[in-house]
Amino acid sequence: MISSTITGTGSYIPEIIKENKQFLENCFLNADGTEIPSENELIIDKFKAITGIVERRYAPSKYNTSDLGFFAAQKAIEDAAINPEELDYIILAHNFGDVKSTAIQSDLLPSLATRVKYRLGIKNPNCVAYDILFGCPGWVEGVIQAQAFIKAGIAKKILVIGAETLSRVVDKYDRDSMIYSDGAGACIVEKNDGQDAGILSHASQTFTVDEAYHLFFGKSFQTQEDPDVRYIKMHGRKIYEFALNHVPAAMKTALDKTGIPIGEVKKIFIHQANEKMDEAIIKRFYRLYKTPVPEGVMPMSIHKLGNSSVATVPTLLDLVIKGNLENQSIEKGDIIILASVGAGMNINAIVYRY
Repeated sequence: MISSTITGTGSYIPEIIKENKQFLENCFLNADGTEIPSENELIIDKFKAITGIVERRYAPSKYNTSDLGFFAAQKAIEDAAINPEELDYIILAHNFGDVKSTAIQSDLLPSLATRVKYRLGIKNPNCVAYDILFGCPGWVEGVIQAQAFIKAGIAKKILVIGAETLSRVVDKYDRDSMIYSDGAGACIVEKNDGQDAGILSHASQTFTVDEAYHLFFGKSFQTQEDPDVRYIKMHGRKIYEFALNHVPAAMKTALDKTGIPIGEVKKIFIHQANEKMDEAIIKRFYRLYKTPVPEGVMPMSIHKLGNSSVATVPTLLDLVIKGNLENQSIEKGDIIILASVGAGMNINAIVYRY
């Protein structure tokens, strides 16, 4: 039996810390450009209560998304103790490309995966590098694609990266700008014959009938700003309801494929989008099995790192594996779930035996 196993992980957490109090002087507006009657202190307190975010990380201006991905990739390669020339694929998930700190355009030529391969100094032309645009679930989907290549017998070692600099595509007049952050996470997925570890099952879905534009690029809430300059926007309530209605079912689909009982799941690494939303998703997931949520089953990094989109799940996984998240760990043989939801609207989940 061919198994696809994560043999190394790495992450890059930017050093610039942006605390909630640093938004006190912001001019937050409604979508129609009108002023929000509440004081900023109240807006920020309410934001923290809902999202759990106290601070987030921003990348230094000298680094772009591909740089962050490169840093995480280096660590994953070192952790897996492999020769990068042996990589068959480099899959890099992002949503906005390289956005320079002073620019208003995304730079996607060449692809970010190509840029990382170049930075790694890989000469092997059979190492195929490409990008994936799949919203926040992009890194998880990249791992699913890596498994497919390995099961098809066309690859043995694959580097999967999730990197983003969301701080450069936010509208400072939008309260939602406080959610987003920068970062990168990566892993090496390898063929591993006959071992009782690795990816056991997965589920992926895309909903577009009513949900395609729950996340979108839109103009600033400040009507005096250039209407042709676009920023990340979202219909938060709709996303919350969508996630609660669909993510638990997708996770259940993936777990049921394995025949493993819910009681054997040790950890769930879910996209760090919103603390309240993630807690509600996990609660509803366990409710599908008529089982209470075990204490400590859901590691969280959003409080200090914010929402870095495709980077949240691999960063969280790396932190726990390396013992860098307090009171969180996984042991050999543990069943874990990786799950995400985001723009598209896309959902995915992986059941994995560590």
